[in-house]
Amino acid sequence: MGALQRFEQRLENLISGAFARAFRSAVQPVEISAALQREVDNNSQILSRDRRLVPNEFHVELADGDLERLAPYDNAMARDLAEQLEEHAEAQGYVFPGPIEISFEQASDLPTGQMRVRSSARASVTGGEEHRLRARKPRAVLEINGTQHPLLPPGVVVGRGTESDVRINDPGVSRRHVEFDCTERGDGPYVTVTDLGSTNGMLVDGQRVDRARLGNGSTVRIGSTDIRVLFTDEHSGPGAGRS
Repeated sequence: MGALQRFEQRLENLISGAFARAFRSAVQPVEISAALQREVDNNSQILSRDRRLVPNEFHVELADGDLERLAPYDNAMARDLAEQLEEHAEAQGYVFPGPIEISFEQASDLPTGQMRVRSSARASVTGGEEHRLRARKPRAVLEINGTQHPLLPPGVVVGRGTESDVRINDPGVSRRHVEFDCTERGDGPYVTVTDLGSTNGMLVDGQRVDRARLGNGSTVRIGSTDIRVLFTDEHSGPGAGRS
């Protein structure tokens, strides 16, 4: 029995014939599973000869009627779809940067029976607790996947390993990837970033560099993760540039 057939069988065992009646003439679960697999196939990025990074967050957009029919089963289906993706990833040598998350959303422009999938690679981030406890009002922060981490003098190391101050579970990130240095000045924080000899390097505002001075709003990309530098002072401080 193939993987897709096993997936259908699990759903049938879960909700019996009610599911088949609900989805008659609408988007079928096996179609959603196939669409998710195509999404990871089309968005895989080479990490090494044997590994490819793929998205781990998926938004499945459905017509109003399809979404309404799906609502009673969406949690159970999301779990089974995630298991299906994990099996597919293992067979293809894919690596997820974090836990798989699947959500179902309404799209008023779609007719019944059609769907659209959006995806992104979102790494889980840990660490920085000591800095958060020390900083009542930091003058600069690192924003990673929607979470702000205080950037205090002398700075922080960001990477995938446990020896880093802020850890990012991104396969494209080295154990000690970059170091952010921070110095307090009268006109605002002075921040630089230095690549620590990482495998994949870094991009600062789209430019590949080994070291750079950062301004308010500068973006540092390591692996598939963007790190945005934000100054919390009223004065934005000096602009970004190579140093």
